[in-house]
Amino acid sequence: MAELPLAPLDRIMRKAGALRVSEAAKTALRDAIEDYAEKLSRRAAEIAKHAGRKTVLEDDIKLAAKGV
Repeated sequence: MAELPLAPLDRIMRKAGALRVSEAAKTALRDAIEDYAEKLSRRAAEIAKHAGRKTVLEDDIKLAAKGV
């Protein structure tokens, strides 16, 4: 089940210059963003665990983003 609502994604695409955005395009963007976020989160959790922590920190996300 999707986590992100479509309206903010529509606003992001329009801000980026799209005049009109189809529902399928919004859904595709949502799916891509959620897939990326899941991979990034999984990697950040691995980094935190490797550091001996249970808590994922901002630096874990930043480090994970460099490799995803």
